[in-house]
Amino acid sequence: MTTVIHAEGLGKKYRRSLSARRSDTLRDAFTNFVRSPLAAFRPPQHETFWALRDVSLEVHEGEVLGLIGRNGAGKTTLLKILSRITRPTTGWAEIRGRVRSLLEVGTGFHGELSGRENAYLSGSILGMSKREIDRKFDEIVAFAEIDKFIDTPVKHYSSGMYVRLAFAVAAHLEPEILLVDEVLAVGDINFQKKCLGKMGDVARAGRTVVLVSHQLNQIRRLCHRVVWIDAGSVRHDGPTHEVVSAYESAMASDGTSGRVSLRGPGTKAHFIRWELGVSPGRELHTLDILGPITVKFILEVQQPIRKGHHGIVLHNQDRQVIWGSAIEPLELEAGQHELSHTFPMLPLRPGMYSWLVSLWEDGEELDEWDCTPDMLVGTEVHQHPRDEWNGILNMPARFEVRKDECFGHDHASAHSTSPQEH
Repeated sequence: MTTVIHAEGLGKKYRRSLSARRSDTLRDAFTNFVRSPLAAFRPPQHETFWALRDVSLEVHEGEVLGLIGRNGAGKTTLLKILSRITRPTTGWAEIRGRVRSLLEVGTGFHGELSGRENAYLSGSILGMSKREIDRKFDEIVAFAEIDKFIDTPVKHYSSGMYVRLAFAVAAHLEPEILLVDEVLAVGDINFQKKCLGKMGDVARAGRTVVLVSHQLNQIRRLCHRVVWIDAGSVRHDGPTHEVVSAYESAMASDGTSGRVSLRGPGTKAHFIRWELGVSPGRELHTLDILGPITVKFILEVQQPIRKGHHGIVLHNQDRQVIWGSAIEPLELEAGQHELSHTFPMLPLRPGMYSWLVSLWEDGEELDEWDCTPDMLVGTEVHQHPRDEWNGILNMPARFEVRKDECFGHDHASAHSTSPQEH
């Protein structure tokens, strides 16, 4: 398999100033000089930090590689080095093929030039002939939906128009290698879906793509392999499902994903923990089977409850309600209780989910808990390979093809398959 990107020991060191705030006015400068004359002659103080350190990478022709990690981990710095925008402090990178980068909205566009002129300029930089660009131009304009403004200087474009044209040019001018940083997270929802579909087309056309995204479901759908960058170094490099699941598990164990649970003192009853009823050796908060599965919530009851009401809701990462239920009446004596919900199947698409549980008595809330840690779903995907056709449910299905041998006869042959991705 041909290697098109080969990087060895890449590192990037930056210098950060530690000097005090500069004087904004002549009066400030004079006052500072009077207070401390020697300070004016001291050299500015700096410290250095490594945004990227000892990163080695190999990407093959036609591969779609995902880069994931926290903000500030070094993903964008790596793409800038591969794009020849930034020079590495250590190491080297070799790239074979025409490269197009979309690291920031409109990277490489000239504000004084029109959308049409920028499209032709971008194609020329890639080494394409005018005839090749002509062949793709109508598709670019149609995708970007800016036909009325294609001859307007891009400095007058709205941010949405800029985004659409930038992505359309990057995706349609057929570079051999496409480097993309978070472009699928911008624009409106419909445009994001269109971008995702186009990225899938690019990948299936056999072009090499390196994609940075915080949208892990997009990474799952598009990428053959994933590299997890953490604090400037490669923490994990491997199959998409394996690396993304490890990353989600690490993020879940770090805390509550930014959620804050405001709870009262719980003088009468208090939820203390939750877990999945899984076999020994499995993670207590990771769902890696479709079912059956039992979810357990452990409740500490201080005083007897006679007319209890127990509510439960399952949210996805966007805080959409996936499922909810309520159980009443409940009678609970003092002590520790396990409230269990058993599902024949929980066919959820992979990702992070959270449970919200509550307990009431006679209309008075006793406790409400946004359960931590989040629940990680890391099951096999049983849906369409294109993300825009995927829904919330991740259900396996049996598929059959039956053919009548002759009309007017009941005889037929059948072919069936085991559950597969649709």
